[in-house]
Amino acid sequence: MANIKSAKKRIKVIAKKTLRNKIIKSSTKTAVKKFIAAAQTGQKEDAVLAFGKAVSAIDRATSKGVYHRNTAARKKSRLAKMANSIGA
Repeated sequence: MANIKSAKKRIKVIAKKTLRNKIIKSSTKTAVKKFIAAAQTGQKEDAVLAFGKAVSAIDRATSKGVYHRNTAARKKSRLAKMANSIGA
């Protein structure tokens, strides 16, 4: 345990930020899983809506610094590939 006042504060701040990041990452993963579930059932309309929500969640996470921009681009690219293969 830290003895210095500033170190104690940093521990609190880091815990708060970690929780925030975990919440954002979790909600993003949920949105992606919902899209994947819709894509696997082959329901085009539901998948398109879920795709938009998933991409939006990834963009939101990226803007908050949870994901690196290249990671977000990779995730969105893979989702787009899956979305395009639904109708085929």
